[in-house]
Amino acid sequence: MTDLELAYEECRSITRREARNFYYAFLTLPAAQRRAIYVTYAFCRHCDDAVDAEGSNEEKLAMLVSLRSHLSECYQGHAATPVFLALADVAGRYEIPEEYFQEVLSGVQSDLVKDRYEDFEQLRAYCYQVASVVGLICLQIFGYKDSNAKAHAIDLGLAMQLTNIARDVREDLEFGRIYLPQDEMARFGYTEEELQAGVVNDAFVNLMRFQAQRAKGYFRSGFQLLPYLSPRSRACPAVLGRLYTKILDRIESADYDVLSNRIGLSTTEKVRVTAQTWISSIMPGLSPIPK
Repeated sequence: MTDLELAYEECRSITRREARNFYYAFLTLPAAQRRAIYVTYAFCRHCDDAVDAEGSNEEKLAMLVSLRSHLSECYQGHAATPVFLALADVAGRYEIPEEYFQEVLSGVQSDLVKDRYEDFEQLRAYCYQVASVVGLICLQIFGYKDSNAKAHAIDLGLAMQLTNIARDVREDLEFGRIYLPQDEMARFGYTEEELQAGVVNDAFVNLMRFQAQRAKGYFRSGFQLLPYLSPRSRACPAVLGRLYTKILDRIESADYDVLSNRIGLSTTEKVRVTAQTWISSIMPGLSPIPK
């Protein structure tokens, strides 16, 4: 194998080991696009690992500075690691702007310097950086002809990240982070002290129902991305969207109690959703867009 082939293989291994929900969706792509998506995921994993690693915030911020430097160098033809070697190749093949990857780094950096969000506008800006921009990167890889596709890719990323936030309230709290907007917590009469104590009352249920309804609105726009893509490409975002809407449905079925137990899908459920959505994406007359 050449160095580039080995770099792509390392990215595939990282994705297979870490990707969970995403890996099933990626399998629906043609080989070349799938390889490129693996590289994108591996880069994002590097960013997340830098923040989640042991050490002080200063050390983690220094790691992100190093990643920014490596990113700039790879765009100039000098790859520091296998992941960046593959990233340079993908960025060139699919004309992906460097600023997209820099935005991801900025979003990840936010987790080191910001642990509360005053309102949804602040939260939306964060979600755009860590999720919507990844959607724009994927859109470059999928291919599109109409620029209107970008707005829907952005909204699908927002919907998925908002679903993550709703699902992971308890886990994020363990890291000292609360992504639920502070003004909305106040509006629904739910306090941070109650959250710390794991209180699930009417105020919490109403707060989380509001979060879920907002995510659904973004999903409705996000799924409108699919007609802009080829049948082979659209299966991937369709599967991702369906997996995440299933998680949202599961949260609703649990009466929004995300504090007692972690909400998720089994491997069997993920495989079934992937297969059903993939078939509906490529078969004429069928639509992967949920009603």
